[in-house]
Amino acid sequence: MPDRDAAIASNYELAQNAYQQLGVDTDEALQRTAEIAISLHCWQGDDIGGFESSGSVIGGGLAVTGQYPGKAHTPDELRADLNKALSLIPGRHRVNLHANYAETGGKKVERNELQPEHFQNWIDWAASEGLGLDFNPTFFAHDKASDGLTLAHPDSGIRQFWIEHGKACRKIGAAIGAALHSPCITNVWIPDGYKDTPADRKTPRERLANSLDEVFAEPFEPTHLLDAVECKLFGLGSESYVVGSHEFYLGYAIRNKKLLCLDAGHFHPTEVISDKISAVMCWLDEILLHVSRGVRWDSDHVVTMTDELQSIALELVRGNYLSRVHIGLDFFDASINRVAAWVIGARNMAKALLAAFLEPSQRLKQLELEGDFTSRLALMEQLKSMPHGAVWDYYCDQSGVPIESEWLHSVKQYEQDVLSNR
Repeated sequence: MPDRDAAIASNYELAQNAYQQLGVDTDEALQRTAEIAISLHCWQGDDIGGFESSGSVIGGGLAVTGQYPGKAHTPDELRADLNKALSLIPGRHRVNLHANYAETGGKKVERNELQPEHFQNWIDWAASEGLGLDFNPTFFAHDKASDGLTLAHPDSGIRQFWIEHGKACRKIGAAIGAALHSPCITNVWIPDGYKDTPADRKTPRERLANSLDEVFAEPFEPTHLLDAVECKLFGLGSESYVVGSHEFYLGYAIRNKKLLCLDAGHFHPTEVISDKISAVMCWLDEILLHVSRGVRWDSDHVVTMTDELQSIALELVRGNYLSRVHIGLDFFDASINRVAAWVIGARNMAKALLAAFLEPSQRLKQLELEGDFTSRLALMEQLKSMPHGAVWDYYCDQSGVPIESEWLHSVKQYEQDVLSNR
């Protein structure tokens, strides 16, 4: 398609010249964008179902709505869907697994007995595709989590079960990282909390701290495993009190040298994680971001090009944090094509990063330092109408993936050929 290719190249050249007038090198912006790996969450492809066949409801304050056809029912289907999504996203990325996606050959294996061998197919697939893998213990959808408490449970037997699960998952994460020669971020999130106001806020948090100490007791090579802890403001069934609050995990991460996971949907609607990044990075070596889109509550909608997404990307670039920050997606929507959801979310995250790299941030900072806030505001507004879309299409085309107006056709064809037959 000579006309198409010529138009993409011509539009890029025009955009390149426009950005050059602002002192921005678009080629450098493209190169820097290509270096950022985004971790795609496997659970978008099957509505967090996993492959345990335990019959347990999801629970833990999580809920997936919608009945769009084509949901993955087997590990091979899920991997095929991920392959399709990744083929439409520019750059080299990662995949994020939950423990309930183990493949046990039809045998019942309790979560505290999971081994790296139960994820060997995932490791082999990731190696063949040149992908890194991340990992999460699954502290929900289980009989021993039915009352909404796990690592903070008052029953020492139940608490010990989940401690053992956390330990098993760290061993799995370390094995994944060693096999793929890329550190596996193993992220701990638990649903623990109360629906109504508790009489004792202190004791559950003491139990959680002690449980985490046991989970993290065994050291692993950081080249194989990176530990993260994830906070939350509230969830279904834990509206009044969450044991693992932001303040709790921030303190724990600082004291114990863990990554703090900031999820874009885990705070009050008036809070944004873009404002928290520079604050926590003063005290932490590295952090994990779960980029999502909460709508009134932590509903984990597909990531769109919101002001907050752009602010997150700008903070990462302006603060020169990208070597210390790991980016993952976390949403689930069964009301639309699940493969398209991955593609939309990941492309928007990458697109926001590219737009951030196209900002003349040093010029903006200098204007701010000089107290010229008028010029700062005017330049920020000018950037909103700059032709970053032309740079994005050129990046996609050079990466061998469809440009913005073309990728959906490929997903629709995949739906007709594959998803509709499930």
